[in-house]
Amino acid sequence: MLKLLVVEDHALVREGLVRLLGQLEPGVSVLESPDFESALNVLDSAGEFDLVLLDLALPGIDGFAGLDILRRRYPAMPVAVVSAFDDVPTITRVLNLGASGFIPKAFSGEALLSAVREVLDGNIFRPAGQSAAPTLDAETPIPPVKNGVRPDEVGLTDRQAQVLALMVRGLSNREIADQLGLSEGTVKIHATAVFKTLDVSSRTQALVAVARYGIDFESVF
Repeated sequence: MLKLLVVEDHALVREGLVRLLGQLEPGVSVLESPDFESALNVLDSAGEFDLVLLDLALPGIDGFAGLDILRRRYPAMPVAVVSAFDDVPTITRVLNLGASGFIPKAFSGEALLSAVREVLDGNIFRPAGQSAAPTLDAETPIPPVKNGVRPDEVGLTDRQAQVLALMVRGLSNREIADQLGLSEGTVKIHATAVFKTLDVSSRTQALVAVARYGIDFESVF
């Protein structure tokens, strides 16, 4: 018999997820927690779970830190993030932290159940079509970041991180090329890749993304 735990602070959303997950199979057990601390208590006292569905914006703890704690404390237990923050860097970082899947809250009930079944089958679920997501602008909400995020955690390569770090310093493509010993054309290629990874379309939006995600370039050079 399946045993699941839903960790979600909004009662209406949590209750809806519990009812929906009850359709997975007859006799499925779905427990619920309104915050991270109570979730840990449930996990410590209620035995093994087949899957935890974790909201990324819980009160009192950074969602990424909560995910990291779960993966370290219960390494054999799958954790899928269910969140409204479904931009590409967030999804990439969630999966890099060891989540078994990322399920957008914008999904229909049928799509959510299909994603959960895929995770329960031992697969990693990532929503398709993220390249078509809206570009990041000044109104785009993201979860609060308490600690610096390494560039690779949002999907940037070392060279892309170097190019972005120099963009943050205000250098032009020509100046970046001189600094890194590259051609200006190569810098433009890396810059385009940076924009794609961050799901933005301009330098200005990239700088907004850096600030909002708290990307830390300390180890880049």
